[in-house]
Amino acid sequence: MSRPALKLRSWPLAVLYYLLPFGALRPLSRVGWRPVSRVALYKSVPTRLLSRAWGRLNQVELPHWLRRPVYSLYIWTFGVNMKEAAVEDLHHYRNLSEFFRRKLKPQARPVCGLHSVISPSDGKIINFGQVKNSEVEQVKGVTYSLEAFLGPRTSVEDLPFPPAASHSFRSQLVTREGNELYHCVIYLAPGDYHCFHSPTDWTVSHRRHFPGSLMSVNPGMARWIKELFCHNERVVLTGDWKHGFFSLTAVGATNVGSIRIYFDRDLHTNSPRYSKGSYNDFSFVTQANREGIPMRKGEHLGEFNLGSTIVLIFEAPKDFDFKLKAGQKIRFGEALGSL
Repeated sequence: MSRPALKLRSWPLAVLYYLLPFGALRPLSRVGWRPVSRVALYKSVPTRLLSRAWGRLNQVELPHWLRRPVYSLYIWTFGVNMKEAAVEDLHHYRNLSEFFRRKLKPQARPVCGLHSVISPSDGKIINFGQVKNSEVEQVKGVTYSLEAFLGPRTSVEDLPFPPAASHSFRSQLVTREGNELYHCVIYLAPGDYHCFHSPTDWTVSHRRHFPGSLMSVNPGMARWIKELFCHNERVVLTGDWKHGFFSLTAVGATNVGSIRIYFDRDLHTNSPRYSKGSYNDFSFVTQANREGIPMRKGEHLGEFNLGSTIVLIFEAPKDFDFKLKAGQKIRFGEALGSL
């Protein structure tokens, strides 16, 4: 490639290429310049840095007189139902971060006791069903690798399930004969309740943190970027429930660099000290605690700083039945499925 072509292959020109009228930058092709794809251009945006800056802005305390107009604009834009909030007075929330992480009234989200798995959060059902060929659908027709998403099984001693001889990653997770592997993807919009809860009675034994990108995870973007969930920062909690393997993954997104797990004080997301492409393991199984962290259905588990995505991947008998429709709105505590 010539020097001029190399010099001109830059993202500012690519941005102009997609914004200006068709053909406006065509003369640059004479020196060998070619625009990068829209996907590559979007991936080059420093989303981690922008999300850290947004996080700091969210922590800035707003003057008392400014709180109502700022929060009212947000409520109007994203359709927030403040009647469900534990504290309805907008002046109570000192900054945007407190407002995003507002708690609900106890009676606002009754937990379904009839079904074994409930929705861990408010949101929209993007996809659900059985995991086939170690591939999972992030949206209809667009898949990602189960192993790339959860990461390799390198610390078998920390995981609640025994090693399997099968070369299929899916088969390694299915610990009981006759069981299948299921998944469910829930998208949390900016106006949704941002805390998430335990979807069933289970024990968390391991946490894996992937510091990755922080691209938008809205359904439109998920159709556009293959393996989006594998690129983004995420916290994978794995353990077991009465039917075998169970996992809950909190996927970060643009301006959602902060993922908090209440019982995990060592977790620090979107931190500059981590490098992309790596992952960090932590075991909750210790000499003093051989079981891990027990979680009851509906118990507070963690929170996002803005909307994002929850992915459940779990083992269950073949007669497990989802009580869902793709695209439906769901609230924390409502049934996902049962036997």
